[in-house]
Amino acid sequence: MKPRMISIDPKVTNTQETVKKLQEAIVSSVGKETSGTNENSNFIENMSDAIKNVSENQQKSAQLTKNFELGFENDLTKVMIQQQLASLGFQMTLNVRNKVLSAYKDIMNMPV
Repeated sequence: MKPRMISIDPKVTNTQETVKKLQEAIVSSVGKETSGTNENSNFIENMSDAIKNVSENQQKSAQLTKNFELGFENDLTKVMIQQQLASLGFQMTLNVRNKVLSAYKDIMNMPV
């Protein structure tokens, strides 16, 4: 399954609506992935796309934070949620990297 980061729709102002839209987006993306459309995708492409999505979320978070500090953005909830999404994406990427390195070390230490 291809990991995806989901960005927040800036038009949503209610936190409950935001959570509902995120849940719907996750469910729809899981449904698409299990239908067999990504069977021929490459691991490297999946990881590259996931890293790009994390990077985009971090950039969006930085831009929203900057706009909030400058007074262009008034919705603190949207800023905080985008920061949390960026943080969670980075933590997930870091954990995946650690697991891959651990698996690589285990394989390299196997007797031949």
